[in-house]
Amino acid sequence: MFTITISIIVVTCVVSFTAFSNEKIMGDFIFNPPAIGNRKQWYRFFTCGFIHADIMHLAFNMYSFYLFGEIVEQSFSQIFGAGSGKIIFLLMYLASLAISLLPTYIQQQNNYHYYSLGASGAVSAVVFAGIFIYPTMGLGIFPIPIHIPGFIFGPLYLIISAYLAKKGNGNINHSAHIWGAVFGVVFVVISSYFGSDYNLLKNFYLEVSGYFVK
Repeated sequence: MFTITISIIVVTCVVSFTAFSNEKIMGDFIFNPPAIGNRKQWYRFFTCGFIHADIMHLAFNMYSFYLFGEIVEQSFSQIFGAGSGKIIFLLMYLASLAISLLPTYIQQQNNYHYYSLGASGAVSAVVFAGIFIYPTMGLGIFPIPIHIPGFIFGPLYLIISAYLAKKGNGNINHSAHIWGAVFGVVFVVISSYFGSDYNLLKNFYLEVSGYFVK
């Protein structure tokens, strides 16, 4: 049975591999702020998340998404119910594609040379939603053989991303990582508060406080 996570991965891989050899698809789907503002091509907020720069970029994003997506999707089904949980999970993923890029759009809206692509913002949203649901889950960075709990890993990741975003080197949109992560946490907290009886904030507190009294 295909989960929402697997379905997103399949669609993203098909579109990305097609775009690798089709410049028109790449040009039509890529995130370009002036094209959005001047031509009203708002769809680019979403389509850019289904194309990637190369196979390694695609593989890294989809592998990270698979690891956390399955966990978060199952958790959403438990929190909101099987049917509603899958719909809310899909909604979070699609919304995070656009919302993670809003700060970049505001900053680069007149920069005709700025382009961005990839699902990193949405993947960050899913990863940080997972971290908030399971804050003591051990996480690590390859090849460092040390795992630290998610509630420590998360802030460290954001601090490093903020530093790299300010530095401005490379072609990685660190801003999308940051805002995607923030959106993932905000989304899961608000949606669980209004859409279920599960007290996610209380669970987070108990998990973190319990970690230090073991």
